[in-house]
Amino acid sequence: MDENRTSIESSDVHYIHCGDKQIILVGTAHISKESADLVRDIIQQEKPDCVCVELDEKRYKALSDKKRWESLDIKEIIRKKQLGLLIANLVLASYQKKLGDQLGIMPGTELMEAVRCAEEAGIPVALCDRDVSITLKRAWRSTPFIKKTWLIATLIASLVDKTEITEEKLAELRQSDVLTQLLEEIGEAMPEVKKVLIDERDTFIAEKIKASKGQKIVAVAGAGHVQGIKKALCEDRSHQLGEISHAGQPSVAWKIAGWAIPAVIIGSVIVIAIQKGTAVAGDNILYWILANGLASAAGAAAALAHPWTILAAFVAAPITSLTPVIGAGYVTAFVQTMVQPPVVGEFQSAIKDMATLKGWWKNRLLKVFLAFLLPGIGSMIGTWLGGYRIISNLF
Repeated sequence: MDENRTSIESSDVHYIHCGDKQIILVGTAHISKESADLVRDIIQQEKPDCVCVELDEKRYKALSDKKRWESLDIKEIIRKKQLGLLIANLVLASYQKKLGDQLGIMPGTELMEAVRCAEEAGIPVALCDRDVSITLKRAWRSTPFIKKTWLIATLIASLVDKTEITEEKLAELRQSDVLTQLLEEIGEAMPEVKKVLIDERDTFIAEKIKASKGQKIVAVAGAGHVQGIKKALCEDRSHQLGEISHAGQPSVAWKIAGWAIPAVIIGSVIVIAIQKGTAVAGDNILYWILANGLASAAGAAAALAHPWTILAAFVAAPITSLTPVIGAGYVTAFVQTMVQPPVVGEFQSAIKDMATLKGWWKNRLLKVFLAFLLPGIGSMIGTWLGGYRIISNLF
């Protein structure tokens, strides 16, 4: 494999020969008009057999379908337990949009420009990125339990950061596109997450590029992925695709832990009843109900959720805490959606509203998210308090 100079003078364009294929890899910043212009110039000049872009089907639809929110069924998303993935997607989209607004260009413009230019010329387009839901699930499952809260806090903090972007900063982002830069910062603290978010995707994208039809291919990807993709193009990593193409399953240890906690709680109450009598066991059960119910209800109240949602949190948390099948947050989110359903306009403005703390409580869709997150956190706290009290009474 060798690399030649491109006739368009740009350090962001890399001409690579890989077997019988000539691959023109264009590194871009996802919020740069200059990158969009460069992509169009390269495709028009090279007239490739195929154009590959760093998009999966979901992200492509999100960028191309401006009315996608109108058909979003939030109740179905909750039923399928995909609310967390939707939140993560919106957080990342909001982070990019905030920076893009400062420069007057929407995130992903250069990727859609590549698609438009290819379609105008009748050139096939290949979506070469891994399904974003798989990436997010693998990232979450690879995050150590004690660091999950830190990860969430880092992503949310990125939304309220008021730092203004400059031309100098944009030049820096072209060397490491905006999302990759954010994820690399996370990766420094959690290398296992960086492996999923960046390294695995470099491999996935490179293998999809090599599998694309034609001898001459233009591939468009964020600048932060370029070096990783170039390295992966040099190697045969096709055997890795099977492993990194699915979300994977929770570890056996995690499954055991999920059922072990309720088993210990219930078992402890039974032992207390045998050793100290049913009255003492009843007191412990009441404490469990109040610790879980009140803490979860407090979370729902902090979300300014509907009174029925607060009541649902109190009733559901003591029960859902004893099973890993469903959490209190999914119950409260569903109730909140039923009693105060978001309207179309709030779906459309969610990404913008995420950038302010006030927006989270003002927008009904975001309030559903709060009604999912805060009661769940409250239930977790209540579980630890109730569990500690019950186990302590054994001794």
